[in-house]
Parts: sequence; structure tokens; C-alpha cells
Amino acid sequence: MKPLTSPKLVHTVADLRGAIAERARFGETLGFVPTMGALHEGHRVLMREAARRASFTLVSIFVNPTQFGPKEDLSRYPRDLPGDVEKCAAEGVDIVFAPTALEMYPEGERTRVHVGGLTEHLCGASRPGHFDGVATVVAKLFSASGPCVAVFGRKDYQQLQVIRRFTRDLLIPVEILGVPTVREADGLALSSRNAFLSAEERQRALSIPRGLGSAVRAFAAGERGAAALKAPAVEALQAAGLRIDYVELAGPEDLVPVKETAGDRALLAIAAFAGATRLIDNVVLGEETGP
Repeated sequence: MKPLTSPKLVHTVADLRGAIAERARFGETLGFVPTMGALHEGHRVLMREAARRASFTLVSIFVNPTQFGPKEDLSRYPRDLPGDVEKCAAEGVDIVFAPTALEMYPEGERTRVHVGGLTEHLCGASRPGHFDGVATVVAKLFSASGPCVAVFGRKDYQQLQVIRRFTRDLLIPVEILGVPTVREADGLALSSRNAFLSAEERQRALSIPRGLGSAVRAFAAGERGAAALKAPAVEALQAAGLRIDYVELAGPEDLVPVKETAGDRALLAIAAFAGATRLIDNVVLGEETGP
């Protein structure tokens, strides 16, 4: 087990590359966890997985402005760099990269990474441009880090598929690893946005994992109809008073909505608002046991 020491905190791409080069020249391999900060136990699970897969670890902390829409919560997104660095230290992280927006988006920048197909449905339909921002910033981070194993949570399933796609398409020498969603004991998926929930909203948000669990049980019992698999989740969210963005059944690789009958595997994805807070969650039916 690594001793508890403060990670090397860097703020520029040049310093990040220098810190990585110091380790890489001895043949060490890099495990990378890109984050927007406000770190919680879910992120720490990703850090542990990165440490298992590589000999030194990097965590980036950057609230990426290009993935937020004009009416979304960029200004109120939680930020706590000192606390985040402490959590990284507790997990033995070697390097923390915390750049400014100007460092990641130099003056006059005009480039965006767009992944067709995978970004048209689910969150892509309700958050136009969101995944262009995600793909662009992650591509920049991979350019800054160089070859590595990059670890992401499956809670952001569409994001994970988008990152896998552009990494393959652009021949980026990064291995993408998806880690199962980390949940509270009552099933709620861990998210930095959970901090916005009141106690009452958090209780109502439990309808999301309950709805997913109902679909898992129905699928295991042989149900394959798209409407029948979605219905229990919709009913659970409506009964709890959540405002539904979408409840969708889709192909787990192409993310195209399933209109009639699911195959041996299918993604059931949910986005809903508890109060003003938008929460997402998912399960791959036929693969995961569910919340």
C-alpha cells in the first residue's frame, strides 16, 4: 500500500507532461482518472482501479465549461480543490492536474470533437452540444497525458461509449476502462450533483434505482418488450414526483432506441429531475444485476 503523501499538484500542460515524463522514463505506466472535482467515493473507486492497472496515477480536476448548456449549472457546480487534493492523497494519487479554463481552451481556440450517431439520443437529445464538449476536453486531456489507462464510471454510460468511440477513431493510444456504478447502500448512484438534493428530494430520487431494479427483474423473467420494460421505471418516477427527461431502452453499443423488442442485452437509461437537480442512471439488462 502506498504511503499517504501529497500528490504533485500541477496547473499547466507543460508541467503535467514534465511530471509524467519523470516517471515514464523509468518504464512506469500511467493510470488516469479524469474528473470535474467534487470528489466522492465513486471517484475514489476509480482511483483504486487506476492504481491496480498502472504503476502511478493521475487525477485531473477541471469543471469543463464547454459541456454545459446556457441554462445549466456551471456556476453552481460544486468546487473544492483543497478537499479534492486531500481525497487524492488518501488514495495515493501521484499527480493532480488542475488547469484553468484558459489553459485548456487557449484564446482563439475553435476546435471541437464531434462523435456522430452515439450523441444523437438520450442525453445528447436533451443537451445539445454536451458531448462535443465532453469529447473535446477528454481528447485534450489524453493529448496532455499521453499513453495511459483511463478509468471512467459506467453511470455516465453514454459518455463512456462516446469516449471509447473517438479514442478508437482517432487512434489515441489510451486504453479505456469502464467501472460499474458505485451506489449508496440504498441504491442511489453516487454523483457530485447529489449534494444539491434536499433530504426530501433525495428520498424521491430513490425511485430511479427502484425503477431500474424493476426492469432488471422483468428482463430476468423473460420480458423483452420495450414498452413493458420501461413502464415500471416511468411509473416509479411519476409516483415520486420526479420530472422525467427520458426513460429509454437502447442498444448497449450503438445507443439507438429500441422501439419494440430487446435482444439479449439492452441499456435502460434514465434522466430525471428531483427538484432542480438533474440525475442520470442506467443498467445494462442481461449483463448487470441492477441496483
